[in-house]
Amino acid sequence: MSAKIEMKKKVVEEIVALLQASQATILTDYRGLNVSESNELRKQLREAGVEYKVLKNTMTRFATKELEYTDLDEHLNGPTAIAFSNDDVIAPAKIIYEFAKKHDALKIKGGVVEGRVVSAEAINELAKMPSREGLLSMLLSVLQAPMRNAALAVKAVADKNEAESA
Repeated sequence: MSAKIEMKKKVVEEIVALLQASQATILTDYRGLNVSESNELRKQLREAGVEYKVLKNTMTRFATKELEYTDLDEHLNGPTAIAFSNDDVIAPAKIIYEFAKKHDALKIKGGVVEGRVVSAEAINELAKMPSREGLLSMLLSVLQAPMRNAALAVKAVADKNEAESA
């Protein structure tokens, strides 16, 4: 019996480590997905650097208790698969949200984003945001606009002066 308890403690420790390292953790109900659909979702998440695991709810509850994420416990019923993303907050939300739109069987239950427990609605809103690359592109565009406008103004003045001198 002691060996079983030690093994369960190790599983809980692994879940705690995953939750602590994760920037975004999303709980899903995958009931109704067939094997090929589930594999496709896993493939998309893996390509984005997201770990997707089916974990026992009771073991996950022990981990959430240790990390004081007990608000997640209400979502830990029925089949639960959890996506853990250590780098990108938006990518897992986007992938799961888009996949769920095409496959009604996949449901977002809730999650943890940057240490805060959030609802399924909050994850859906996060999924609608532009990706990190998109946000950086927007920022770069905003930063370049004043320089671009200044360059166009200088060119216009130079063209006007050239036209007047000719």
